[in-house]
Amino acid sequence: MGGPSLRAALCNLLNKVKLYVAMVSLQFGYAGMYIVSMLCLKHGMSNFILATYRHVVATIVIAPFAFVLERKTRPKMTLPTFLRIVALGFLEPVLDQNIYYVGMKLTTATYASAFVNMVPAATFVLAMIFRLEKVNVKKITSVAKIIGTAITVIGAMVMTLYKGPIIDFIKSGGAIHHGTTAESADKHWVTGTVLLLGSTCCWSCFFILQSFTLKQYPAELSLTAMICFMGMVQGAGVSLIMVRDLSAWKIGWDSRLLAVTYSGTFCSGITYYLQGVAIRQRGPVFVTSFSPLCMIITAILGAIIIAEKIHLGSIVGAIIIVAGLYTVVWGKSKDRENSGKEEKSNALQELPITVDDVSSGIAKTVAVPTSKTPFATQGT
Repeated sequence: MGGPSLRAALCNLLNKVKLYVAMVSLQFGYAGMYIVSMLCLKHGMSNFILATYRHVVATIVIAPFAFVLERKTRPKMTLPTFLRIVALGFLEPVLDQNIYYVGMKLTTATYASAFVNMVPAATFVLAMIFRLEKVNVKKITSVAKIIGTAITVIGAMVMTLYKGPIIDFIKSGGAIHHGTTAESADKHWVTGTVLLLGSTCCWSCFFILQSFTLKQYPAELSLTAMICFMGMVQGAGVSLIMVRDLSAWKIGWDSRLLAVTYSGTFCSGITYYLQGVAIRQRGPVFVTSFSPLCMIITAILGAIIIAEKIHLGSIVGAIIIVAGLYTVVWGKSKDRENSGKEEKSNALQELPITVDDVSSGIAKTVAVPTSKTPFATQGT
């Protein structure tokens, strides 16, 4: 008796949580990518070649799905859309990833992942500037998003600036040591920090431009494939200029192949697609609000795999970041609920009622307002 209703309830629950599960899964994927890429860079692979190969793999993986699944729904390509795709291909696959890899190589994987937490704040500001995100300080949901974004930034600053004593949860005696601890004297922290900040700005701009492009070209798989392809072409050109040694392009059955395959398949191909779907449904701020989780996961994996030290400041910062993340997500979810209620209210203002005109025998449809006063729509 309760079979259909139970099935409907499960489907409804799945529809509500699937985006959240997807966004959390992406953070686990990014954390693994940071660790694998760090090992690869420490073994001497060029960051330019790594970024290029990454998008070669991503294009090979995504393009067949895009060609088959969206062959009937793919919009017509226009020159403005093409130029935006070219810009997207350079902004994230080439510029952002290369300066991020260099910044991570000059610091540590955990330190670099901490700067990802600046992405929600930067994206939120840009979204407000380009009117992708509406803010009304009189509404608790908007205040929650602002406060939550500020809390995540504070948590990232605590984790970055305050180290404190080392908390040795996991004995690292058997871990692989590659000299990646924060105490290494040869780290160029200032240069690395500047590059990581630049990477944060590039990534935020990518999210905003992707949001605008999806409005003109609402085909997530095809857009992902073209972004990866343009990133591959432009990245190859930059790599040939920056790396003159052709032997540097060789990869074997080692960490280089693992980094290229893993990051290309998951962190470029699948990630661009899932982010595009989430951006169309919830906006760029929703997507970037999950970025702080990546730092926590990276810190744990870094301690296990490459013997990076976890300090008290990392734990305190992680707790603050989770609090900020929950605040932003709560504000976004309430905004969505309020928006749905307002749409229903608007729809109920004019109810179509069929009135039979007896004298003429013709059925006429008239709009009967439900109130005497016009309904004023409030902005979210």
